[in-house]
Amino acid sequence: MIEMKDVYKQYANGVVAANGLNVKIEKGEFVYVVGPSGAGKSTFIKMMYREEKPTSGDILINDTSLPKLKNREVPLLRRQIGVVFQDFKLLPKLTVYENVAFALEVIEEPVDNIRPRVTEVLDLVGLKQKARMLPTELSGGEQQRVSIARSIVNRPKVVIADEPTGNLDPETSWGIMNVFEEINQRGTTIVMATHNKDIVNRSRHRVIAIEGGLIVRDEQGGGYGYEI
Repeated sequence: MIEMKDVYKQYANGVVAANGLNVKIEKGEFVYVVGPSGAGKSTFIKMMYREEKPTSGDILINDTSLPKLKNREVPLLRRQIGVVFQDFKLLPKLTVYENVAFALEVIEEPVDNIRPRVTEVLDLVGLKQKARMLPTELSGGEQQRVSIARSIVNRPKVVIADEPTGNLDPETSWGIMNVFEEINQRGTTIVMATHNKDIVNRSRHRVIAIEGGLIVRDEQGGGYGYEI
């Protein structure tokens, strides 16, 4: 599903964010990526959807080599990948429905397919009744649910989430995690970078810990392992 082979990433300022990463994530897994600030988690995540390119090494998603992709091919890759950000990245002038539908419109999904699919995913994230509202009329947790709906509306094989509960209160965070659990149970691979110790410790999944650009722990059903 996802594989990194001897991946290095050094930025222009000399910072080494990936220092020989080797890892394989199988279809249907739920993986937490943890580690202290500046450890390389965000680089690890961003390389998976080609926001960043490795300095050397290879990254494969469904046997497609990401470093070898031409820039014009990246949008095709991202049809297989849903990305959820900490800051939602919703279009403020579009309604909830329009924000989610837009993800299908840009890949030229047939018009007849868009409404039932958008309605289906809004129901999944619990926002079917708020389809006509603008993002500014929603709570932070609701905005993140819209972001999740947008990320899964085109049925990606993998969803990559970068600190998706970072701006949310604990109760709201658990609601968001329930959505991710449901998506995973339906067969979608989830890779989530997080600092949320309680979530990692209570919802046990595979944990990959990164420090200094190295994988220092890779454990099924692991705990967070860091003091906050």
